Amino acid sequence: MTQIIERPPMFGGDEPRDPLLTPVPTVTETPTLTMAQAINRALHDAMASDERVLVFGEDVAILGGVFRVTEGLAETFGAQRCFDTPLAESAIVGIAIGMAVRGLIPVPEIQFDGFAAPAFDQIVSHLAKYRTRTRGDVDMPVTIRIPSFGGIGAVEHHSESTETYWLHTAGLKVVVPSTPSDAYWLLRHSITSRDPVIYLEPKRRYWARGPVDTSTPGLPLGRAAVRRNGTDVTVVTYGPLVATALSAADVAAEQHGASLEVIDLRTLNPLDFEAISESVRRTGRVVVMHEGPRTLGFGAELAARISEELFYELEAPVLRATGFDTPYPPARLEKLWLPGVDRLLDCVERTLEQP
Repeated sequence: MTQIIERPPMFGGDEPRDPLLTPVPTVTETPTLTMAQAINRALHDAMASDERVLVFGEDVAILGGVFRVTEGLAETFGAQRCFDTPLAESAIVGIAIGMAVRGLIPVPEIQFDGFAAPAFDQIVSHLAKYRTRTRGDVDMPVTIRIPSFGGIGAVEHHSESTETYWLHTAGLKVVVPSTPSDAYWLLRHSITSRDPVIYLEPKRRYWARGPVDTSTPGLPLGRAAVRRNGTDVTVVTYGPLVATALSAADVAAEQHGASLEVIDLRTLNPLDFEAISESVRRTGRVVVMHEGPRTLGFGAELAARISEELFYELEAPVLRATGFDTPYPPARLEKLWLPGVDRLLDCVERTLEQP
């Protein structure tokens, strides 16, 4: 069962715009949606709440997106608010910056994670720095949606873990949902942010189903969730690997008698380190899990900070279950490359072997 960590806001000056985040009344029982449907609903509700919200990108209007995430938005809101762009990612982000300067709220889509590279200069040099450059006078409410990570057997440049690039860039918030409910509310909260948000959608979870209550605001940005309580080892992960960690926790309990606590970070920046700290103080052992390569991945930063700030709480070194330091493999080798239940359980066994 998910445990919500209630604490006062960790950062100020980021109040949601009304009526942009107004909850949508639920007349009937809570619907069960796929993650793709939840994101579509979030975009629809944000656009219905504020006419300044615009959705655009490659094939998002007529086709409804490669994964049909934006299906129906152009028909509902018209071609001026949901429209297709040329295949030019740098231009997509560039016009989003210009729109934000003029008071609009752009939600552009980069069609696949690997396609974000051409937009890197616009994102890092301009989007991330605009509020600081203007001493906070100009907001930059741009949410860039990027279908991300692996697990669908795609071709080159279609399955990448780009989060570390954005995390290293001050000025960007980085959001990664793991459930349909989080996909809905994290996107709604992202669109209200005065700072730019990189919203990474785990595409292999697009078809995972779950309840989505649109009438009660979900946990805000900067808050982690305990997806499973445990006493022996803390597993810190996010996005597509939360389900993997939960499966591993079941196996660990049944076959090894080990109790794993699974922390879903939900947002990587701002990071809810307090949630990690509270869990580590209970378990004394930590495994960090992510899809990206091991060297300089987000797990390295988490391991370093946990070791620095919680050294005397640890019973063993922080371990990492990650992808490999190689280019993303062809589709037939993908399952061998991605960290799965076995790789995580190997780390769990190693940390439990420490005296």
